[in-house]
Amino acid sequence: MRILITGGAGFLGSHLSDLLLAEGHEVICMDNFLTGRPENIAHLIGNPNFQLISYDVTNYIYVDGPLDFILHLASPASPVDFEDLGIKILKVGALGTHKTLGLAVAKKAKFLLTSTSEVYGDPLVHPQSEDYLGNVDPIGMRGVYDEAKRFAEAMTMAYHRLHGVDVRIVRIFNTYGERMRQDDGRAIPNFVSQALTGQDLTVYGDGSQTRSICHYSDLIAGIYKLMQSDITTPVNIGNPYEITMLDLANKIVEMTGSQSRVAFHDLPRSHGNDPKVRLPDITKARTHLDWEPKIGPDEGLSRTIEWFKKELDK
Repeated sequence: MRILITGGAGFLGSHLSDLLLAEGHEVICMDNFLTGRPENIAHLIGNPNFQLISYDVTNYIYVDGPLDFILHLASPASPVDFEDLGIKILKVGALGTHKTLGLAVAKKAKFLLTSTSEVYGDPLVHPQSEDYLGNVDPIGMRGVYDEAKRFAEAMTMAYHRLHGVDVRIVRIFNTYGERMRQDDGRAIPNFVSQALTGQDLTVYGDGSQTRSICHYSDLIAGIYKLMQSDITTPVNIGNPYEITMLDLANKIVEMTGSQSRVAFHDLPRSHGNDPKVRLPDITKARTHLDWEPKIGPDEGLSRTIEWFKKELDK
């Protein structure tokens, strides 16, 4: 297939490019490098099946030649970005989704939207299945991301119903791994960077809030299976391994052999209504995609720690 990936130089987009190229597909990576990094795809430059287009997808998109699939990953996704890049996040969720769906119509291409577990907000049910409608604050600090993705899902389904676009929607739960930005602002890159540099690990609140952490390799395998399926409604992809932020911080201190200590802080304004729990119900993915995560936290965190060590040594 000939596949366009928006946000293709980001953490997940670059790994997905690697997978698709390894599977024999042609990849067009489109990124404006707002949060994507050239070094994530540097190893792909020169590959005859890889093309890079530096472009902002909130504008009209032109791609020469046929397209079989469009994967819309473009969007800043870190809490540290919500305050400074809020309008850009809303624009890529609304205008970017509109422009990429329009391209899908023009090219008669299939379309996959990477949505997020944040559409569930601070959930009142646990775990969260795809039929849960969420508990989202539209005007809070996190609303710029949560509502951008909720709107993107609504537009994707509208194009499916009205224009017959063959769509997929993946709701991504907390994912981590190699190529994350050191200043990403999410728990694992924060904790690993702090532990490796001897700083106190910053835990917000009392650390009792939970996340379910999934290594990127499992996530992109799930996305690839979803691409090959005929499921047009949202599918949770994540690891049902749930851990508190305090336990995660202590685990990373132990795995790095660091002398760092845990320091408790008030939640920063950029984190807004930080969800107290996050746990995917992956019954749909297991049943219809024959997918479940294979990488446990020890292996995934070990790989991530080694990658961050090399980054810090540069």
